[in-house]
Amino acid sequence: MEKEFAEKLIKLNRVAKVVKGGRRFSFSALVVVGDKNGRVGYGYGKANDVSEAIRKGVDRAKRSMIEIPRQKFSIPHEVNGRFKSAEVLLKPAAPGTGIIAGGPVRAVLEVGGVHDVLSKSMGSQNAINIVKAVFAGLESLMNAREVARNRGKGLKEMWG
Repeated sequence: MEKEFAEKLIKLNRVAKVVKGGRRFSFSALVVVGDKNGRVGYGYGKANDVSEAIRKGVDRAKRSMIEIPRQKFSIPHEVNGRFKSAEVLLKPAAPGTGIIAGGPVRAVLEVGGVHDVLSKSMGSQNAINIVKAVFAGLESLMNAREVARNRGKGLKEMWG
């Protein structure tokens, strides 16, 4: 029943806590998962070993999946996603352009099944906040059919 998801590790962080006997290390992992067909989610897992942190991140990501409205293999319109001081601009691109994006944004769009998009990450360089900004942008995308339905019109009436 479980579908096969693509997983991508965005950031792995080692944290040291100094205790009586020395340093105690723990790990945090930021992971995105997607079916490469319009569904994507992210998760943040923390544990005392790397594989457990990644597993927890993947589990949380599978629970937080969202649907990306797509037009062919791009996004339907330009959108700005913001989370705290991280801001991400996503623009649709012509077929064959590829994903013009850096680090965390690229990872999210690749596993989400978007093939042609232009992006610019502004403000914060924090990977977690950038991923949350991308998801804020993707959630605010509107599908042409839904907009037409909400306005009580057909697609032909709206786009001529």
